[in-house]
Order: sequence, then structure tokens, then C-alpha cells
Amino acid sequence: MPRDKTTAGTRGSRGRTEILFTPATANRALAYIRPIVEDLVAGHSALMAARGERDALLAAESGEEAVTVVHRRIDALVDRLNRLHEELTDVGCVLKDWSGGLVDFPALHQGRKVWLCWRRGEPAVSHWHELHLGFANREKLGADFETA
Repeated sequence: MPRDKTTAGTRGSRGRTEILFTPATANRALAYIRPIVEDLVAGHSALMAARGERDALLAAESGEEAVTVVHRRIDALVDRLNRLHEELTDVGCVLKDWSGGLVDFPALHQGRKVWLCWRRGEPAVSHWHELHLGFANREKLGADFETA
């Protein structure tokens, strides 16, 4: 996804430039990240199912061939999930919940870093929360957020 020139950048902990989003830039990013998040949630579900299948095969002491087939599927799923996750983090947002598709976008509000918060299925980024708080403490975006 092309970088939006209106976003500010700071150095993140991994040496990358961290993008700071506004509600407007986060909402524009949704067009790109929605399908990634859908794929991540579906892939995570498939991975959990495959791990359950593997565990059942191991408990039943099934043949090595059956377990090997499931291990290959697990490896392929993990590789795909890692690629999708990297694609998402390259945009500058953070996946907080693999099963529910909860994504946070770093932002500034009243001079401090906060998270803009979006969950799979929501039409837009319309909430935020403090860095040390989570989804349960998110607040509706106010008019002051755009100018902060």
C-alpha cells in the first residue's frame, strides 16, 4: 500500500519508521487491510483446526504418515499467516486479536501516543484507546481527534 504523505513518522522499536495515523488515514488504509485481516482470521481458524487434528492423531497414536500430512498443512498455514501478518505490519498497524480481527493503528491525541481501534466487521475506524488499555476501554472518536 502506498504511504500516505499526511502521516507522520517516528522510529519504532524495530528500527522501522513508525507511521502515525489520523482517523482519516486509518480509514483509507481499511480498503487495503480488510482483505488481509479476513485472510488472517480464516487462516488462524484453519491453523487451530489443523493443530486440533494433529493432537487427536497423536493421542490416538495414528500412523506417522497421517501426522506428517497434517504437519505439512500446519507449516503451510503458518508460512501464509506470517506473510499476511508482515503485510499488515508493513502498513503500520498492529493485529491485536488473530481470531477476531482486532487491529490498532498508532496515532497521536492531545500530544500523546494512543491507538485508533478497528475490529473486523466494523464499517470504519471510529474508536480509540490509551496504549495501556485495550478494546474494552475504547472510546468513540470525538471531533477534537482530527485536529489533535
